[in-house]
Amino acid sequence: MLYEVCLQGRGGQGAAMAARVLVQAACLEGLWGQAFPLFGGERRGAPVYAFARISDRPVRLHSRVYTPDAVIVLDRALIEAMGVRVKEGGLLLVNSPARPHSVNAAKARIFWVDATSIATQLGLVIAGWPVVNTAMLGAFARASGLVKLSSLREAIRMTWRGELGEVNARAAERGYEEVMGA
Repeated sequence: MLYEVCLQGRGGQGAAMAARVLVQAACLEGLWGQAFPLFGGERRGAPVYAFARISDRPVRLHSRVYTPDAVIVLDRALIEAMGVRVKEGGLLLVNSPARPHSVNAAKARIFWVDATSIATQLGLVIAGWPVVNTAMLGAFARASGLVKLSSLREAIRMTWRGELGEVNARAAERGYEEVMGA
């Protein structure tokens, strides 16, 4: 089993960190993985990609993910700007308060969650930008079934200590509970 994920977001939303936390949660369940970002000299607000590979065997492939099993879009405005390529029957998760209608992801299972509201309500805002990564990971855990919420919470608490870890764990729980889709 090799499951590939592409995260699309803007600098500062936590796409790269989300990929790392997702892989860490999978490793806590005895799986293997790798996570890496793809960006240049961008700054906060610029489009970025991050990738995660999760497998039941060591991951030896070291390249960009071109046709992922799942795409997680942290900012729905990027759907058209960056394009969405997901395997047929794959999963598309979008940070949106309602089902995204501008999505051209034929034969993908589409899910959405209002991660921006979750992050804002929990105070996960840096320099005016809601940090939506952990809410999106919670939604992904439920939509995909790839990792358990308990493993995700543990990986989050290992990444952020103290109160920040607890707030991010709550964001993941809310994302898990509030995700919508087919």
